[in-house]
Amino acid sequence: MPYANIEVTKDGHIAWLHFNRPDKANALNYDHLAEIEDAALSFRDDAETRVVVFTGNGKHFSSGADLTDAGEAYKVPLVQRRRRMRMGERTIEAILEMDQITIAAWNGAAMGGGACITTACDFRVGADDCFMQYPEVDIGLNLMWKSLPLIVTLAGPAKAKRLVVGGERIHATELERWGILDRLCPLSELHSEAQDMANHYAAKPPIAAQMIKQSTNQITNALNHAIMHMDVDQNMWGSTTEDRALAVKSYLDKSKATFTGN
Repeated sequence: MPYANIEVTKDGHIAWLHFNRPDKANALNYDHLAEIEDAALSFRDDAETRVVVFTGNGKHFSSGADLTDAGEAYKVPLVQRRRRMRMGERTIEAILEMDQITIAAWNGAAMGGGACITTACDFRVGADDCFMQYPEVDIGLNLMWKSLPLIVTLAGPAKAKRLVVGGERIHATELERWGILDRLCPLSELHSEAQDMANHYAAKPPIAAQMIKQSTNQITNALNHAIMHMDVDQNMWGSTTEDRALAVKSYLDKSKATFTGN
């Protein structure tokens, strides 16, 4: 299908999926996520592609959820809104379940949902300008998309709390030190470095490589669905609190808020 928000190219056994909303820092609205999900699922019957590289056109990998799209979700009945809000987790699950080896070629920001996509990939190659941040807590919300276990697995519980509870912005060298980045390179070499990694894995026997990947994911993610099955509902409930309204106001005003727990 033709895509409006992403570009997919293939060369031999390697495919590249480019997020293509550079004027929005590749922010993820519903349609953008739906296209990423569709593209990820399209590889199910593609026996030739062995590696898929995810990257962002422009300066950033992805700045996360497109807040300008949020108002549309509230114009539909609650039952439909709940389903609409699950598009992010559907996208993450589609990436996690891909048979192909997946690599994030990470330029600039990976924030919120963008960070979730990087952690759903098998490997991460980061440019020296890359950074990660989960800003959800600062607007009074939990992390959705069944992605909390992914960053806990990569970084460990204390560092994951610094990111998700503390909302810290972590930059390239520290991301490598924490084990979140598998490779770090100058921005000018990001494409070639990701291509080199893709070539390495594309040369492996595909059946063995894909079975090992899937088994590893099953071991790592075995309890994720049981633990995170209601993170959308928690997010919807959190969005109704007084602290949420205060958090959004202070975030936009760049003012200091005093939260009450209501």
